Amino acid sequence: MTSNKLKNFNDPVYGFVSIPCNLVYDIIAHPFFQRLRRIKQLGLSNYVYPGAQHTRFQHVIGAMSLTQDAVATLRQKGIVISVEEEEAVCAAILLHDIGHGPFSHTLENILIRELPHEKLSLHLMNLINTDLGGRLNLAIQIFTNTYHRGFLHQLVSSQLDMDRLDYLRRDSFYSGVQEGVVGQDRIIKMLNVANDELVVDEKGIYSIEKFLIARRLMYWQVYLHKTVIAAESVLIKTMQRAFELIGSGHDLFAAPALAYFLKHRMSGEEFLQNEEAVRQYTLLDDDDIMSAIKVWSTHSDKVLSRLANILKDRLLPKVVLNNEPFQPMQLQELKMQISQIYGISLPEADYFVFTDFVKNRAYSIENFNIKILFKDGSLKDITLASDQYNIEALTKFVTKYYLCYPKELA
Repeated sequence: MTSNKLKNFNDPVYGFVSIPCNLVYDIIAHPFFQRLRRIKQLGLSNYVYPGAQHTRFQHVIGAMSLTQDAVATLRQKGIVISVEEEEAVCAAILLHDIGHGPFSHTLENILIRELPHEKLSLHLMNLINTDLGGRLNLAIQIFTNTYHRGFLHQLVSSQLDMDRLDYLRRDSFYSGVQEGVVGQDRIIKMLNVANDELVVDEKGIYSIEKFLIARRLMYWQVYLHKTVIAAESVLIKTMQRAFELIGSGHDLFAAPALAYFLKHRMSGEEFLQNEEAVRQYTLLDDDDIMSAIKVWSTHSDKVLSRLANILKDRLLPKVVLNNEPFQPMQLQELKMQISQIYGISLPEADYFVFTDFVKNRAYSIENFNIKILFKDGSLKDITLASDQYNIEALTKFVTKYYLCYPKELA
């Protein structure tokens, strides 16, 4: 007797989301995919927005639902998409984030050097494909943009993909930041295909303008909020101190998967060739990091225990933003003060007083740009089609420098 694999999820953002086929069910049931339930979508953004506790699992299920809607819209407009292509593009969007590590982007390139999550996702997709007897071959072609119908790849990865449509809507919902609300239904209904490119019908131009502005607002209000930056920077500093202590012979508590990466620093290429490393990575999640931090908060090392307590009890540093880099003398003075207050060396003060920068732009005209399809068949980039001057301004990078230091110095 075969089990019924055509289940439904009750999603708080979209309502009921259906599993459309056996392939999607088998992907969701795979242990690698289930790990996404234990990876927060927004890193440590919940330190600012308490409701932002949602996971990568929820996000990719939502992105798959939007992909189903997009396929249905394109078929209504006469674009032929086979059942196999529909299943494959749904599988590709489901797996596009499978390589994310603990707290999503926060610890990327920290636990494993020089390995972006996209490359790791592809590696894990290939492993899942082996487990599923090659049923992901077409999905992998779509994911890597080697399939001859390029618009399917754009549904998965472009500047108007189902990934972005979902995370803006979902992150807005869970954070409570209303500026991120986008009309994803309207945008999807306006999608079309021209010259094998995903485009937007002329009537959807205002929805695209709102989408780009919403993306800009969400980056500076949520993803790159200064307190979120501070919290995630402290998490990175904590892991760096743990690596330093392990390297000098100290013994640290850690769950087996985390302990493996603390003891084995490796590059991305070394990781991809190491079956045991990959196995350990697929067991690693947010819980491993936070359980270690709770134990490290009582460690004898002053630096590690203080960093861990900052995260455990949300004793976050002061953050100052600037349009220009901060002066070295200013940092040196703060480091000398904190060295005396905490009773640590000047090099160790680098863990508590530091500066860096973040930059972002809402829209890139170089890569899979958004094109508007006019009634006469002509295509124009959104920056040329729009009569809003601020849309073109969104193509420019905005850079912000930040300085973090303990509030005791404030």
